[in-house]
Amino acid sequence: MLRRLDRIRFRGQKRDELDLVDSPNTSDTECNEEVLLRPRNSVREGEELREGEGEAESQSDAQAGPGSFSAALQDDTRTDLIEVKGLLEVALLEKHFLQEELKKLREESNVDSLKQDLERERNRRMELEQKINDTLRSRSEDSPSHSRRAPPPLTPAVSFSEKQKESLFSSFLKWLYERFGVYIEDFRFQPEETTVETEEPLSAKRLTENMRRLKRGFRPVTNFMRNLSALSSWYSVYTSAIAFLIYMYAAWYGWTIPMFLFFAILRLSLNYLIARGWRIQWSIVPEISEPLEPPKEDLTVSEKFQLVLDVAQKAQNLFGKMANILEKIKNLFMWVQPELTQKLYVGLWVAFISSCLLPFKLLGFIIGFYAGIKFFIIDFIFKSCPKLRRRYDTPYIIWTSLPTDIQLKERNSSSTLSRRVPASVRGNVGAAAPVGVNREEDGGRTYSTKRGAFHEVFNLSESEHPLTVCENGWRCCLINRDKKTPTDYIRNGVLYITENHLCFEVSSSRSGPSKRNKVIKLSEITEIQKYKVLSVLPGSGMGISIATPSTQKPLVFGGMIHRDEAFDAISAQRALVTMATTSNQES
Repeated sequence: MLRRLDRIRFRGQKRDELDLVDSPNTSDTECNEEVLLRPRNSVREGEELREGEGEAESQSDAQAGPGSFSAALQDDTRTDLIEVKGLLEVALLEKHFLQEELKKLREESNVDSLKQDLERERNRRMELEQKINDTLRSRSEDSPSHSRRAPPPLTPAVSFSEKQKESLFSSFLKWLYERFGVYIEDFRFQPEETTVETEEPLSAKRLTENMRRLKRGFRPVTNFMRNLSALSSWYSVYTSAIAFLIYMYAAWYGWTIPMFLFFAILRLSLNYLIARGWRIQWSIVPEISEPLEPPKEDLTVSEKFQLVLDVAQKAQNLFGKMANILEKIKNLFMWVQPELTQKLYVGLWVAFISSCLLPFKLLGFIIGFYAGIKFFIIDFIFKSCPKLRRRYDTPYIIWTSLPTDIQLKERNSSSTLSRRVPASVRGNVGAAAPVGVNREEDGGRTYSTKRGAFHEVFNLSESEHPLTVCENGWRCCLINRDKKTPTDYIRNGVLYITENHLCFEVSSSRSGPSKRNKVIKLSEITEIQKYKVLSVLPGSGMGISIATPSTQKPLVFGGMIHRDEAFDAISAQRALVTMATTSNQES
């Protein structure tokens, strides 16, 4: 019992030492001091009570003996609870003070960082001031004359009238700058700013919307051109007759330009009334209202793909028409067709000489009168009689006869082929060398495929060998639509072209290559055209369709990477063979 009491006393002493030595400083508030003092006083009072009780218990134990042991145990548990309670209070207070100190330390660290930033800015400012002083000092040293000439001190002998003049002049300059300074600043030269426009990514929805916007924006122009065409073709007889009389009356009295200006003002006035909500429709040809398709948000992949293909096809046709117009104008002015450009050249000289000799009023009358007769009468006759138009309509003849760049390329290729025909005819078409290769140079050369000599693989004569264009052949697949089995329907292989034959070598064959290889005579080909195997895919395809009398459906060579090159070579060689055979038959 005494040992237990001594251990409890030692704990109390140790706690007091911790409270007095290790505990943090008291806070600034008085309530914390009271909280600190209260548990210490309570602990001391508890120790004194426990010492008194211990002495009393020892005396009673000595007097009572073992009969009071149970009472001593109850007192020990009570003192243990009091001790634990005091320790918990001390731990809570220590936790609180430690949190306060942590906050203070954090605040002090922020203050230090701010002090460092401030010191850094001060150093930077001092460096800038030093640089400015150095530059000013260097300028003063460079211009000693300005430094020597010190401004004269202001003498007090300046009269009041001079001061008043200076103030009036300064106020006038200030007013002038405030009034016209903004306009002067506009004439200051500045470098032009270049802005780089961001390109939008490809989107099917955006592409479709842009095409619709282009169509809507171009609709007024198409409506205007349609109305002009209706006037010249006398779609409405009464409207065209009234317009013809008004125009000829204005041209006779020289009011053509005022008439067009008046019509422009009238059109703008009608547009203003339409914008204000009036329902006005003035058109010779009734406008066709196209149904507006609601935009579909949830489209499948196939629908999106088909939408992109439709828009791409429209864009392709539109760009093709615009390119044809621009190429024709370019070729007209570049003397590509001299007989056509000569007519334009003579017409410009006549117009120039007339403008120099004739007075302006007479020249305007002649131009206006001729334009009215041409638009209302001559064009109507030419549209009604196409044969007369093809013979006598000079602008129409010039425009339709002007070639585009594609037509010029086709003409040049056909002319080169026609030049090569006589040489091939004289050299016996069946054993002639390929175009551009001499027979002597080609005599010792052997041609072979992966399966052996070329003429042996296809059972041809030794003179038959691939042309220089396709010495290694074109990889493709043969689609024979007359066959129903999959093994005969599609075959992978290599396509060759010789002087008189089109040869297809199968890559792998179980029944022997000679039975499955395909040989087609160029003279037997009835039709050749570019073919698109899968219509779903974009582009013009990668196949060639060849029709012969021996097949019900045309043979298709698909999956050719160099499809255009192969098509041009086959077409050119076929043309040579047909021209050679016709010349032989005539002779």
